[in-house]
Amino acid sequence: MNNICKATAIAAIAISTTDAFTTTTRTSFPTTRAATNNFIALAVTSHRPRYQSTQLYGAEDDNAQDNEIERLRKMAAKLRAEVASLEADKANQLAEAADKAFRKFDVNSDGEVSLSELKAGLEKMLKTDISEARVKELMNVFDKSGDGSLQLGEFVTVDRFRNQLEALSREEKRLAGEAAQESKLQEQEALLAEARLEFLNEKEPTTSEKIISVLPYLLPLLDGVQYGRYLLGPADAEGANPFVVALALLYTLYRSIPFSGFAAYFALNILSGNPSINRLVRFNMQQAIYLDIALFFPSLILGLGGLIAGGAGLQVPEIAGELFSDVMFGTLCLTILYCVGSSLFGKEPDAIPLISKSVKDRMPTIDMFDIDGRFVPSESRTDDDDDKSKKD
Repeated sequence: MNNICKATAIAAIAISTTDAFTTTTRTSFPTTRAATNNFIALAVTSHRPRYQSTQLYGAEDDNAQDNEIERLRKMAAKLRAEVASLEADKANQLAEAADKAFRKFDVNSDGEVSLSELKAGLEKMLKTDISEARVKELMNVFDKSGDGSLQLGEFVTVDRFRNQLEALSREEKRLAGEAAQESKLQEQEALLAEARLEFLNEKEPTTSEKIISVLPYLLPLLDGVQYGRYLLGPADAEGANPFVVALALLYTLYRSIPFSGFAAYFALNILSGNPSINRLVRFNMQQAIYLDIALFFPSLILGLGGLIAGGAGLQVPEIAGELFSDVMFGTLCLTILYCVGSSLFGKEPDAIPLISKSVKDRMPTIDMFDIDGRFVPSESRTDDDDDKSKKD
């Protein structure tokens, strides 16, 4: 009875072992499952310990797995060998093709292919005309030694030459496209800059604009005439200077208009903000306003000094007031003469200390406007706007 149990157990183990290795590649048969079930039943009823059959099954399973791994390794080694063989065959074929092409290109059989031989050979093989410049580019790609010719070791197949020519052609088209796009962009930027320049008139002033640009300085001159009463003298005196007479008449007319100073101030301030007016005219309007404002401070200082001296019981000599007025009027006249002369020559009178710098800071420039012509304050400008303005 024990022998029968042993035989049955061994048969069941063999069947179940076969089933363990075959279920990974195909579906198990019902007979295998039945044999396994019978083995389990016999193992339960048998007086032999179960661990013996388990040890037997595990040993055979490990052997089968080792055999499978070894088989896969052999297959991988065989595939690598086949790939290496194919690559070697391909390399040999390419070498033979290159050698054959090299002999065709090397017309004078001197062992190297010159630039002219390469050009002639490619035109013959590809049946197309190739420029010498393109052949030079091709030579530079494959001429590793840099001697201006191709040796056998540097020579490649005609297909490689064709592919390289196509690559060079694509690169040339790409560069041409980028150049055309860049040219179009620069043209658009030039048109934009021209439009912005037209919007903000910063062109060279015409003769009439030069003459108009000096008229705003009448405002500080008329407001400063009071300082010249000692130098100019009475306008109704016999033999008076015609300039003094004309200035006196103009001053009388100016004072006869109510609030003429405020009206002139606001008119110049508004007109100087019109970007269509030439820059020189706008600059002189602003500078005339600043000069007129500057005249207020000496009068204020003189008045305060008189009050302080009177309060202290001091008598200010009349000659001191006369000298102060003469210096003020002389300085004003020299400043206005400088501005007038510079403007008539078409140059901004921007050398007056403090005042000219303040005027320049207030003058709008092209980079203060966006592409739509809207004014953008400096505190609202972004880095992108600054970059675009620099390009323009």
